[in-house]
Formats: sequence, C-alpha cells, structure tokens
Amino acid sequence: MGVYTPQHPIAVFAAAAILLWSILTYVNRRWKQHRIAKANQCQPPPNLPEKDPFFGLDGVYQRMVEAKEHTFLERSVDRFEAYGNTFKARRLATTMFATREPENVKTILSLRFKDYGLGDRIHSFGPLLGHGIFTADGEHWVQSRAMVRPNFVREQVAHLDIFEELMDDLLALIPADGTTVDLQDLFFGFTIDSATDFLFGHSVHSLKKRRARHPQSIEEERDFAEAFNYSQGAIATRARLGKLSYFYRDRKADQCDRICHDLVEQFVDKAVRVRERFSKEKETQETHRYLFLDGLAQQTGDRTRIRDEIMNILLAGRDTTASLLSNLFFMLAKHPRVWNKLHEEVSTLEGRTPTYEQLRNLTYLKYCLNESLRLHPVVPANARFAQTDTILPVGGGPDGKSPVFVPKGSVVSYSVYAMHRRKDFFGPDVQEFRPERWADLRPGWEYLPFNGGPRICVGQQYALTEAGYVTTRLAQKFSLLESRDPGPWEENLTLTCCSRNGTKVGLR
Repeated sequence: MGVYTPQHPIAVFAAAAILLWSILTYVNRRWKQHRIAKANQCQPPPNLPEKDPFFGLDGVYQRMVEAKEHTFLERSVDRFEAYGNTFKARRLATTMFATREPENVKTILSLRFKDYGLGDRIHSFGPLLGHGIFTADGEHWVQSRAMVRPNFVREQVAHLDIFEELMDDLLALIPADGTTVDLQDLFFGFTIDSATDFLFGHSVHSLKKRRARHPQSIEEERDFAEAFNYSQGAIATRARLGKLSYFYRDRKADQCDRICHDLVEQFVDKAVRVRERFSKEKETQETHRYLFLDGLAQQTGDRTRIRDEIMNILLAGRDTTASLLSNLFFMLAKHPRVWNKLHEEVSTLEGRTPTYEQLRNLTYLKYCLNESLRLHPVVPANARFAQTDTILPVGGGPDGKSPVFVPKGSVVSYSVYAMHRRKDFFGPDVQEFRPERWADLRPGWEYLPFNGGPRICVGQQYALTEAGYVTTRLAQKFSLLESRDPGPWEENLTLTCCSRNGTKVGLR
C-alpha cells in the first residue's frame, strides 16, 4: 500500500496558515482585552442565570412571553432588584450587558459616545423607518439632526397658535356630561395634527375629519393608527429576537409598513414640489417660519430618503407626546387630589389661554409632567452597540462598584424605566404617582425621559410645551375628572410606551 501524498500541498499550507493566523489573532485580541481590563481594575458583573448558558435562548423566549403578557417592564425591574443594577447575559453569540446605573448611562450616551453605535438597528427598524435620525449613525445622522434642529428653536416652540387652533377640535370631541371617552385615542389624533402642521406646514386634520364624521376619512385614519402601532410592535419584536429575527416573517407587518408609507407620500410629493420651486426661483429660504420639510427638500431630491426622514420624525412628533398625555391623564384620573390641586393652579390664569412664559411658571403642572415621565417614561429602554473595547465605570465585583470591561461587539442596554424606580434616588414610594416629590428633587442622569448626550431629544421643549398646553386647557374647561378604568395602568410597549387600556375617563 502506498503512502498518501497531498496533491495540492500549497492549498494545505495556505489553510494551515489561515488557521494559525486566526488563532494568533484571537489570542492577541484576548490578551489586549485582558490588559485593558486589568489596567482599569475591571471586574465582571453578575451573570443572569439562564438554562442555556451558550446562546441564552431561554432568555429570548422569556422576554417574548413577558412582552405578550404586557409585563416586560415590570419583570425588568424585578431582574435588577434580584441581580444588581448591572448584570451580564447571553443572546445567541452576543454578550449583553443590562444596566440602570446613571454613571454607566452617562458614559454610554456622553462621555464615551464614540465608543458606541446603533449596531444592526437598521435591520429591526428599517422596514418601517428606513434610514433616518433614529436608525442612522455617522454623517447621515448628523445631517438628519441638523435638518430638524431649526424647527425646535425657542421662537418656534413658543408659538402656541397651532395648539390653540386644534383645541377647538379636541374639545368638540370630548363629552362634557361625564360620558366615558378614551382620551388616549384623541391625544394621538391631536399630536399627529400638530406634528404635521408644525414640521411639514400641512396638517392631516384627523380631528376635523372625526368632527365631520366622514366614514371614509375616519376609517383611513383608524387604518393608519392601527398600522403604525402594529409596525412599531413588529420592530420591538425583531429587536428582542436579535439575530433570530432573520428567520422572523410577519406579512401583516409588511402590509402595515406599506399603509404608513402611503400616508407620508403626500408629504414626499410636497417636498419634491418645494425643491422644484427652490431650484427654479434660486431661493434658499422663504420668509415664513422654518419647516423641517423645506429643509429636507433642499438637502435631497431622493424620494426614499425624504420618506424615511419623514417617517422618523413623524414617529417622534406623534407618539411621544400623545403617550405622555395619555399616561398623565390616566394617573390624574386615578388621583383626584392631584387633579384638584392642578386645577387650582391653572385657575390663576382666570380662563385666559396661557402664554409660553405662563406655562413655564405653572410649577405644579411641571411637577405632574415630570412625575408622569418618571413613572411611565415614554421611551422606557434603549441599547447601544460597542464599536470598540471599552469600559463601564461601575457594576462589577461583589459590591457592584468596580469598572466593567465591555468587549467590542457587545450590546449594552439601559433601562430608564427601572432607573426611575430606584428607591435610593426617588424615595421608598417609587411606585406611587406623587408629583410633590419634585419640589425637592434635582436629578442628574438618574432621570432621563428624553435621552442624553449628543443624541438628546431635540424636541424636548416642544413635547413638554404641547403636553403642558393641552393639560392646562383641559383643566380650564373641566373641573371634574373621573377614571372609568377599574384596573391599574398596564404597559402597551412598542417603541414607545402608553396605557394598554387607553385613557378612559369622564369629564364635567
């Protein structure tokens, strides 16, 4: 029997060299990581106990069950209480860190901002939102933010006429005889009307269509609202599945994405017309107030880019403020003492529509908004992808005080919802709706309803002004607010968070 002789010794040698190079690269990388961790005195955080220590599939399944049962946020608080304010887990081949430490959140969002990115968020968010301010990193994100920022300067935010014009439509749809009404449904109509007017110069007039009781218009609005909510839920599902989402198919989500895209086509057409006019007339800006749509039209003629940017900003303008108002009025209706105290403060305006400065001076109103955002933050959780080997300042070791080494490729999630429920920051009654706590609170990064760092919400003052204005005008109109929901607040969590059962109340 002859001895086997390789027919392609060069190929064998090349394969061996590649294998050796891979091993050396891996060893070298681990050695560098060890040195970084040792130099910074890092210690590992607690591991989340999982039945599958390699892929964490049981953890993925458990999160999906919690989302379906509408207990995702509460169970996240339970995990932090049980395992510490920072812990580690596995999700498929990815190392996951979860934290509710303000110092860690500050580091992720601000101090080491360049160490983190959005990772593969575009895979989860892309079908609905495409490439826009909430899905893009780098220069694309810089351009998106630069286009929207001028819309939120003080002079424009302080212009309250848009809100007052819509109040007539809102009040006309609220029974004044105590009949049960779902304010959450109306708030979402109000905010899409105000957002499209404020940002695009053209309102969709959803509240006016309801007043006119035109069946086709009401059905179209309802279709969009349901589609937008479903599409956001699909985004959240894909995000929780991680890499498993590549095997996830939801035809209804695809259909809902198309419905949402169809609605914004009217604004895409408007942007294209604006761009053509600017091109013909050689204009750089009109004399009226700045509109995001105009700035977008001057930047690009790409219809897909325009649509994506509009979808992103519409999500922020419609959902965040409506969710804030819905959560706030759910709790106000459950706490007559708080409503009466707020009503008493608003009565100092003697029925006059408030100015921007008067709104800012309504202290108890501010306390109520802050407390709603603490108890039910509109964006309750978020995550970042480590683009390089980096460090979290706390969370490691038996006492949770040591730095934590975060290897490149890891995901760090931070729970605003759980952070807002830390008793060492907000007192032993953190589960209670008590606006008075804000008389003595001067929080830093432990209170984060609008994100922080370079990606802090540019529309923060607009959202607070709109919510404050609507709350004030309703308090001027109605002295009695009664809850018509016998149960407690339950989460409806997609990209934002509002009341699962709506905001069913009676007003007189």
